[in-house]
Amino acid sequence: MAGRNRTGKIEKPKDAKRTLRRIAAYTMRYRAAFAVLLVCTLASNAGNLLGPAFAGKAIGAAVGEGNVDFPVVAYYAKCMLAAYLFSNLLSFLVNQGMMRLGRRVANRMRRDVFDKLMALPVSYFDRNQAGDIISRVSYDIDVVTTCISADLVQILTGLVTVAGSLAMMLVISPPLVACIAVTVPASILFTRSMSRRTRPLYSKRSAAYGTMNGYVEEMFSGQKTILAYAYEDGVCREFSAINQAAADAYCAADTLGMRTGPTVNLFNNLGLSIVGIAGAALYMAGAAGMEQISSFVLYSRKFSSPINEVANILNEIYSALSAAERVFALLDEAEEPADAPDAIELRDVQGSVEARHVSFGYVPGKTILHDMNLTAEPGRTIAVVGHTGAGKTTLINLLMRFYDVDSGEIYVDGHEVRAVTRDSLRRCYAMVLQDTWVFEGTVFANIAYGREGATMDDVVRAAKAARIHDAILRLPKGYDTVINEDGTNISKGQKQLLTIARAMLCDAPMLILDEATSNVDTETEQKVQTAMRELMRGKTSFVIAHRLSTIQNADRILVMDHGDVVEQGTHDELMQKRGAYYALYAAQFE
Repeated sequence: MAGRNRTGKIEKPKDAKRTLRRIAAYTMRYRAAFAVLLVCTLASNAGNLLGPAFAGKAIGAAVGEGNVDFPVVAYYAKCMLAAYLFSNLLSFLVNQGMMRLGRRVANRMRRDVFDKLMALPVSYFDRNQAGDIISRVSYDIDVVTTCISADLVQILTGLVTVAGSLAMMLVISPPLVACIAVTVPASILFTRSMSRRTRPLYSKRSAAYGTMNGYVEEMFSGQKTILAYAYEDGVCREFSAINQAAADAYCAADTLGMRTGPTVNLFNNLGLSIVGIAGAALYMAGAAGMEQISSFVLYSRKFSSPINEVANILNEIYSALSAAERVFALLDEAEEPADAPDAIELRDVQGSVEARHVSFGYVPGKTILHDMNLTAEPGRTIAVVGHTGAGKTTLINLLMRFYDVDSGEIYVDGHEVRAVTRDSLRRCYAMVLQDTWVFEGTVFANIAYGREGATMDDVVRAAKAARIHDAILRLPKGYDTVINEDGTNISKGQKQLLTIARAMLCDAPMLILDEATSNVDTETEQKVQTAMRELMRGKTSFVIAHRLSTIQNADRILVMDHGDVVEQGTHDELMQKRGAYYALYAAQFE
C-alpha cells in the first residue's frame, strides 16, 4: 500500500537489499572491530546455549530414580550460573563495542554527506528546503546509526541463537522439532507480508519529518516578519496541518508495524503449547525423559524468543532503512559537473568579460535570458538594473558558473568560462550580497574568511575601508567579539558592512555587488559608497542595484526587462533617451 507525500507523489517501496548492502559497506570499513565483536557475540551465544543443557541435566538428577543427587544438581546449577554470567559479560562488552562502532559510522557518514553537500551544484539547494537537508544530516543518520548500535546486536544474537537452538533441539528430539515446523514458517511468512506493507509507510514518515523540519527552519528564520505582520495564528495553523500530517504518517507506520510483534508472539506460544502436549505424550510413552523434555522446552523458548524480538524491532529496522535511503539519495545526487579535462586555470586576470548571444532558463522550455550580449572592459563598472524578475541575479549566476548557459558563450580575458576551472573562475570574483551571511565566530574570523592567512593589520585596514572599524571597537571584545549563530548580537547594517570588509580583504580582480548597501542608513551609505569606489578602482565590477542613486557613476548601465537587455549606456545617455531607464528613475524619485 503506497502513500502519497505532500506533493502528491506516490511513495513506493525502495530497494531494501541495496540499502542494506550500502549500510554494510559503511560498517565493513571497520571490519577488524566488527570481526572482534562478531567473535564475542558467538562466544556469548555459546555460553547462553549451554544454560538449557545444564538446566536439563540438573532437572534430570533431581527427578531421577532413587534419591535426589544434590551434589550433581549443585554442580550443574553452578555450571549453568557460570555459563550465563560469561554470556552476559560478553553481551555487555558487545553492546558497548557496537555503540562505539555506531558512533564511528555516524561520524564517517556525516563527513561523506557534508563533503557531498560541498560538491553539489547551487541548483540542488535551490530545489530543496534547508530544513529537509538538515533532517537528513542529523535525524536520518541518527536513526541509521542507532539501528547499527542496538538492533544489529539483536539481529546477530538472534541468528546465532536460532541456529544453535535448532541444532540442539534436533539432537535432543527430532519428533518434537516437527511440532514447531508449522508455527515458525507461519511467523516468517507473516513477517515478510508485514514488511512489504510497512516499508513504504516508513518512507512516507521520513519524508513527512523532512517537510516539517523544513517548515520550522523557514519560520524561525522569518520570525520577525511573522511578528511584524501579526501572522502568528496563521503560522500555527499551517504548522498544525504539517505536524498532523507527520503525526499521521508516524501513527500509520507504527500502528501497522506494531502488529507484527504480538502476532508473532502468538504463533510462538502456540508452538510452545504444542511442544508441551507432545512432550507430555512422549514422556508418558517412555520415549523421552524429563531431562530431554525440560531442555527441549527451554531451547524452544530460546528458538522463538529471537524471532519475536526481531518482529518487535522490525518497525525500527524499516524506519532505519527509509532514513538510510534518504541519506543515500543525497549521496547519489549528481555533483557539479567536473571541469573539462583540458580546462586551464585563470591567472593574472585583467577583468575583461564578454557574453555573446547567451540564453538560459532554470527549467527546460522556460527561457529567462534571451540572446543577451554584454561587454565589460577591464576596470569598468557595469550596473544592472530592472524590475524584480528581470534576470539580474540570473546573470550573476552565469558569470560565477553556478549554472551553465543553455546557448551562447561567456568569456573572461578571452577564455570561454567552460574551458577554465570553476575554482579559478570563482576566485576571480569577490561578492557582497544583499542577503548578508555571517557565521558563529569572532569578528576577525568573519572578515578574514575570504583570505587565508590574513593578519590583524590586514583585517583592520579592510574594516576601516568599509567604515566599520569604529563600530567594531565599541563591541565588548572588539575584533575578538564572538558573533552568535544567527548574528543577532550585531545590527543588520553592521553585518552588511562586515561582508563588505570581507570583500575588500579578498582583493579579487572582479567584484559582484548585489544591492550591497541596502541595509545601511543614508549617512553610512555615503561613507560606504566612498569606500566602494576605492574598492572598485581598477577592478571590473558588476553592480545589481535597486537604488538608482548608487549607480549614477557606473561606466555602463544595463537595463533588463524579462530577460532582455532593453537599454544600455551611461546614466546621462539613458536619461536623455527617456526610455525604460528614465521611467525607472522617475518612478523611484517621483
